[in-house]
Amino acid sequence: MPARVAVVVACAATLGYRSARGDATGAPRPGLRARSRGGTLGTMCDCLVAVGPETAGGVTIFAKNSDRKALECQPLVQFPAAMHPPGATVRCTHVEIPQVAETYRVMGHSPWWVFGFEHGVNEHAVAIGNETVFSKEPVEDRHGLIGMDLVRLGLERGRTAREALEVIATLLETHGQGGPALAPDGSGYHNGFLLADPDEAWVLQTSGRHWAARRVRLDAVSNHISLGADWEIGSRDLDSFARASGWWTGAGRLDVAAAYRNTGVPGRISDGRLRRARELLLRERGRVDVASMQVALRDHMDGGPVLRPGATPDDERFFTVCSHNFVMGPTTASLVAPLPRDRSVPWPVWVSFATPCTSVFLPVYLDGVLPAVLARGGPDPSDDSAWWTFQRLEAAAEKDPERHTPVLREGWTEFEDWVETERAGVEAQAAVARRDGDTDAASRQLSDFMARAVEEALKRAEQLRARIS
Repeated sequence: MPARVAVVVACAATLGYRSARGDATGAPRPGLRARSRGGTLGTMCDCLVAVGPETAGGVTIFAKNSDRKALECQPLVQFPAAMHPPGATVRCTHVEIPQVAETYRVMGHSPWWVFGFEHGVNEHAVAIGNETVFSKEPVEDRHGLIGMDLVRLGLERGRTAREALEVIATLLETHGQGGPALAPDGSGYHNGFLLADPDEAWVLQTSGRHWAARRVRLDAVSNHISLGADWEIGSRDLDSFARASGWWTGAGRLDVAAAYRNTGVPGRISDGRLRRARELLLRERGRVDVASMQVALRDHMDGGPVLRPGATPDDERFFTVCSHNFVMGPTTASLVAPLPRDRSVPWPVWVSFATPCTSVFLPVYLDGVLPAVLARGGPDPSDDSAWWTFQRLEAAAEKDPERHTPVLREGWTEFEDWVETERAGVEAQAAVARRDGDTDAASRQLSDFMARAVEEALKRAEQLRARIS
């Protein structure tokens, strides 16, 4: 048995997971699908949001780490706005559904085999991210939409966070959620979502075709159902289904977590991360900005941006916001998105590939054309994929993260300074072009800047990998 697989199996046994084979393992390994009663045990994610009044600049900021199966390439892709004829359909990951008349311009990180996004933004400055949540209700044993499909569909069809929420809820009730989501031959899972726009943010958590949601201002979500009796809107049968299942007998308002949360999944895989993410947000209350959100996504508890050894799966410190564990999956892509009301000037979205503590956040623009290297990548390592380039850097750093991560963070500083200097000038030029009515020129300027920044970042990544190898 390979060493890493042995570690994964041992960790899973420690956590007390039970697999489809009935043993005490449950982490992903060849030939074994890990399941809980309410979904797979194999991915983590963390979403954070600060609505305008909670931020330094008065602009809503959304952030997410996508934690997936190790070595699952997750390119960054974009799709243009489009009009569709009556009767058109769209093929999602597992099912085909009716298309709407108009879809909006979108951009997001997408695992190579999936239709949808782990997280993304649209032209109306709506951002959405999803994460696994564990419910007492079994995942439907049939193909439906998966959480990543719903993220993309919500972005393509929603002009506000609330509108996107309604899109997702309607699709969920109509088509259900089911089919492989962890991997092409893996398990499915229930989903939670964080949705944000320039004015508000919503937490949406689901169990099968049932759902509940509430507005938030400064909050985070992780991998357990966290909504209590404070939900604002929900599916019509949210309460009645819980009562019929024997999960809720109270006379008062339904407590969603008390009724639906699968307590068979150890709380330490997500409780500590959620508490830490909220702590980091509260620490910056009124001062949240892009930099502080990037700090949060790079966090390893006591080690800050540096992964410290010693924690075991018995300890919630083993499961960090910037994930490196191979029980629930490492961080494979990250996004920080300011969501401005005024979009007459260029607004960057910041993206990172592989673990953000070893990588760098790159500014990308919906109004430009993404460099092709960002959108390339499949199941096998390749030299023409930005994701695989940054994954190789992460793999080199993982050999001794305490020694190598500080070298990488220092090594990225000069590049980050260059990006900030160049970005200000390019955005100013593009804003002038746009005011003059030349949107094509503005798009070319942003596209050229992205191409130069990505080219330099990839070159720097290879140099840094050579330095620590």
